[in-house]
Amino acid sequence: MEITSPLHSQGLILPFSYSPSIPRDFPELASQTLLLRGLSPEVPAHAVIAPFMAQARQNLACTPESEMPSIQAWRRGFARMGLKPTQYRCAAEALLRRLRKEGDLPGLHPLVDLCNAASVAFAIPVAVFDLDRISGCLQVRPATGSEVYETFSGEIEYPEPGEIIFADTAGRAHARRWCNRQSGHSAVRESTVNALIVTEALHATGKADTRQLVEALQSAAGRLWPEAVSHRSNPSQAALA
Repeated sequence: MEITSPLHSQGLILPFSYSPSIPRDFPELASQTLLLRGLSPEVPAHAVIAPFMAQARQNLACTPESEMPSIQAWRRGFARMGLKPTQYRCAAEALLRRLRKEGDLPGLHPLVDLCNAASVAFAIPVAVFDLDRISGCLQVRPATGSEVYETFSGEIEYPEPGEIIFADTAGRAHARRWCNRQSGHSAVRESTVNALIVTEALHATGKADTRQLVEALQSAAGRLWPEAVSHRSNPSQAALA
């Protein structure tokens, strides 16, 4: 796998950013992204994913997800957004809860399975989008109320004004309530060739942890798709510049 970073050194523009209000209201935010180009669905991923799952099970055996610092930080963040943290959970907490109750996570697509496994191993939300299903650039920002969100079942929703969403240039919402629920429109599927992975944390060691998480994802992706090209970036730091 060819590795390049930062994107601008290759003449590319990072297709992801934060509106100024996000780092202003959440100055503790740490974020790392990974752009992958040249993916395919026909790869055996179990051996690569297994160490992440083993780490997650070990962590859960010692500490329930509700007591993990990274999860507690997101609960505080959701409360700051006016959401009830036990009703709306960050994606990492939802996956950890499912793993604790069911003992495993469902297999969906090699990249989705990898991102889910890494998310539970690090207890950090990991969003992954089919880049070719996104119009223009993707930004985390408050909703205006005009955005369209498509659920995995195909239903259409309209985020409330002020709700933090992932939105593209065309005004389509690709995730609701920040890192609570992604859209079926840009979900990774068998036809996905290019993907954007976003990792985000609000806890005290989030900067180091997201960096380690993305490095682990980049290494694992390189084993699964050795011909793919990857680019790593730090959008939360760019938002503060």
